[in-house]
Amino acid sequence: MLAVVSPAKALDFSPAPEVLPATQPALFDQTLMLAKTTRRLSKPKVAALMDLSDKLAELNVARFRAFAAEQDRENAKQAVLAFAGDTYRGLDAPSLSQEDLAWAQDHLRLLSGLYGVLRPLDLIQPYRLEMGTRLATRRGETLYDFWGDRVTQALNESLQGHENATLVNLASIEYFSVIRPKKLAATVINPIFREERDGVEKIISFSAKKARGMMARYILTRRLDRPEGMKDFAEEGYRFRPKASNERDWVFSRSAPAR
Repeated sequence: MLAVVSPAKALDFSPAPEVLPATQPALFDQTLMLAKTTRRLSKPKVAALMDLSDKLAELNVARFRAFAAEQDRENAKQAVLAFAGDTYRGLDAPSLSQEDLAWAQDHLRLLSGLYGVLRPLDLIQPYRLEMGTRLATRRGETLYDFWGDRVTQALNESLQGHENATLVNLASIEYFSVIRPKKLAATVINPIFREERDGVEKIISFSAKKARGMMARYILTRRLDRPEGMKDFAEEGYRFRPKASNERDWVFSRSAPAR
């Protein structure tokens, strides 16, 4: 069983523990090809592509131009520690043990506009490039065109050797759309997280993002290798709702937390 999550716009590049291993992304050769395109982008183009302020556009132009062909601990950081945001607050990777992170290397993948797909301990350099960006390359008009089948193939390779060929989708629609379901050698399960507010269950974006991270953590810390174990997830008041679920979409809901 393998779980996938989205990356985050917010980054934390404070030093990582020296004892923590670091690995290189499987699709880094493709990243370098893409970096040739992003390095040429102007500030107005970056601002328009990703709807950024002038300040953020300037920052990301500088990141693109500083992107190095070789990654090490001086210019890069393990992806699961570098990304910060609602999902990663739920995952809380800094508090995971080295044993948890070692297990995560085989059971968790982080989707990325620039890197395609990452293992938790793969090094990344600072960047911002959302998967939905309409960035033209020789392969087409979008990043989906650029990555083509490559992310799906990488996930299939990661699933080899797993007794249970299930992909747990904890990513956003934007990022999961880079995966080609018909070419994926796995059954997909989509956990859906809802809150009851004013008598109606709704998906609250920031809560759902955090819950995806908590579910990823639950899978890792309990060494789940079959999806049935996820049904016992009960973090922060969530409960599995079998009557609201189907074979692919598993609903977890909770009452709105007190403010």
